Amino acid sequence: MAERALDSLELEPWLGLWEETTGGRAALINLSENHTFRIDAPDGRRHILRLHRPGYQSLAAVQSELAWVSALRDTGLPLPKALPGRNGDLVQQAAGQRLAVLFAFEEGREPEAGEDLATLFRTIGGYSAIAHRHVEAWRPPEGFVRPAWTTEAILDPEGLWGDWRQAPGVEGKTRRTLDDLDRRLRAALAAYGTGPDRFGLIHADMRLANLLVAGDRVTLIDFDDCGFGWFMYDLAASLSFNETSSHAASLKKNWIAGYATVRPLSREDLSIIDTMILFRRMALLAWIGSHAETGLARQHRERFAADTVQLADTWSV
Repeated sequence: MAERALDSLELEPWLGLWEETTGGRAALINLSENHTFRIDAPDGRRHILRLHRPGYQSLAAVQSELAWVSALRDTGLPLPKALPGRNGDLVQQAAGQRLAVLFAFEEGREPEAGEDLATLFRTIGGYSAIAHRHVEAWRPPEGFVRPAWTTEAILDPEGLWGDWRQAPGVEGKTRRTLDDLDRRLRAALAAYGTGPDRFGLIHADMRLANLLVAGDRVTLIDFDDCGFGWFMYDLAASLSFNETSSHAASLKKNWIAGYATVRPLSREDLSIIDTMILFRRMALLAWIGSHAETGLARQHRERFAADTVQLADTWSV
């Protein structure tokens, strides 16, 4: 469940864990799964502090996330750099079970849905292909652990993001349609399979909110939900909350074009994309139901289930 925003006094004990943030001023810039703060240090430098929601990711899982991001940085992808604390560890722990990571500040702004996003989607399609190609050859370190975004993890009542059946608007005819969609998604994804050419370590949340655009540079941030899943799920995630937009087909086309410049897509990969988009919608529906206190959930709660039904009505396998 979502939690309340921490105040500045509660944050003070954390700032001394890194030399860079000692004596700094904090400003909350996002509250979703985690608290994300911009820290303005006394010397004028800025950093990003991520305080993890207790119980969402384990210490081993966060360490594994950072290990993959570090390895991916060697490919040339523009990714955030985690900074060690005074004790040399990238992941700090204090105030009970809460974990924290400090990142170097990256310039840029979040792109908006109303902008011309064609070039951006070509870029992140290419980013996804680079990451997927890297994963096919990469050997994770011992003890590597990340969640798996399987059908059970998203569609079962005990899913990682909650139960879509408990989301706002899921009742009556909408519930019956989504029950049928649940069944059809499970069948389609089981038929597609989890071969190594289509299933592996993915970012899993490459939506607009996790991109920073500064001129021609696009930085990919927030690997907190990275895990094992279908490669084409990264395309579906990039369209999050914009699946019903009149530009969705164009964005999808540009993502595919960017991806294909790096890594080929099979006919089966292309055929599963619309399935994956609905699969992601069900994940988001569950998230909206289990994170009702967040601004993002409040923004989409009224229409999300009904719009998912509309997408389901036009989907065929």
